[in-house]
Amino acid sequence: MLKQLSILWNSFKMALQELKGNKLRTFLSLFGITIGIFCIIGVLATVDSLEQKVQNDIKALGTNTIYIDKWSYGGGPDYPWWKFVKRPSPKFEEIKTIKEKSQLYSYAAMMVENTVNVSYKDNVLNGVNMYGVSDEFNKIQTIDIENGRYINDAEFTFGTSSVVIGTQVAEELFGKSEKAIGAEISYRGRRLNVIGVIKKQGQSMGGGFDYDKCLLVSYRYFVTVYNPDNNQPKILVQGKPNIPSSALQEELVGIMRQIRKLSPTQEDDFTCNDIAVFSEQIKGFFGKVSAGGWAIAGLSLIVGAFGVANIMFVTVRERTSQIGLKKAIGAKRGTILTEFLIESAFLCIIGGFLGVFLVWLLALGLTSVLPFPIFISGNIITLALSICIILGVISGIVPAFIAAKMDPVVAIRTK
Repeated sequence: MLKQLSILWNSFKMALQELKGNKLRTFLSLFGITIGIFCIIGVLATVDSLEQKVQNDIKALGTNTIYIDKWSYGGGPDYPWWKFVKRPSPKFEEIKTIKEKSQLYSYAAMMVENTVNVSYKDNVLNGVNMYGVSDEFNKIQTIDIENGRYINDAEFTFGTSSVVIGTQVAEELFGKSEKAIGAEISYRGRRLNVIGVIKKQGQSMGGGFDYDKCLLVSYRYFVTVYNPDNNQPKILVQGKPNIPSSALQEELVGIMRQIRKLSPTQEDDFTCNDIAVFSEQIKGFFGKVSAGGWAIAGLSLIVGAFGVANIMFVTVRERTSQIGLKKAIGAKRGTILTEFLIESAFLCIIGGFLGVFLVWLLALGLTSVLPFPIFISGNIITLALSICIILGVISGIVPAFIAAKMDPVVAIRTK
């Protein structure tokens, strides 16, 4: 054990001496490793952080949730919008039948939305999302209240003008969210009584709802102002725990066909959109982005590996007499081989740590400007270290074998 530790320590000191003695040559040779690790870790860290943000936004749409809509959320270049636009919109009354017939649902809610300009005294905020929702909406969506309270059952039933507002709306109109509670805000000549402020959630990147800049009112109030059919109506149905979303989707298709009285030969005039499908699509997309990062980084790592191999060839030539002396006093081939391989690995690790340091600086900069934090996970650091060790061994294997096979007498005489 002590022998192995001694070899490790000596190899580490040799690598540092090489770095100190030939700074420019070593730096240029390790630059490829540094850039390669920077590309790999940078891409993986950014992609993982972005994917986690998007996946969390998708989960915020409702876990194990089906969106019943006239529109299909699949999209694509061949999207037949002309076909979907003719479909009838989902109706609030259809929720009652869904609850009566479904064996797999847990909660069901109606949602409609519009964009309005809101004012309080002299303060005006444009482009605010007004969401009209029914009573079980907060069971499906995560609505955390920072100040005040959520809409109660009586307000849902009677369609009162009570409103829960987002953090951005509260800050823009009142300065502080605490001041919003009990105040009256105006839009289109109508007034709403603020009863609660939603906790800040951040900008959504996964197609989720913007709760920071929104007005949340009861569905029955919303329909007294707007025609629900013209304001993106949709029914949200969440399945029971441990029920696959695909099973819930299949059941809802059958129920909706019964509600719409469609014959077996007629096509569906609605779409049951499974939110879980988006999550799988996102994984596939980010997997392709990561593959592109690996391809770019691979070229840099190959260049870096040749650079490290060049260093090791020069090092073997410069230390030929030392190698001969070691072998003359009893050093075995395996010991010489191990020392040079470990030294080569240490050189790659140094280049790798420089790459990780650059990624860390990049993460700090991007986190300050992007709507989500960039994090470098322990798995990514372990991957970088593993790549450096493997590259080091591959780069140093030929020079190390040359050193291990040297004749001690000939090596000692070499100047």
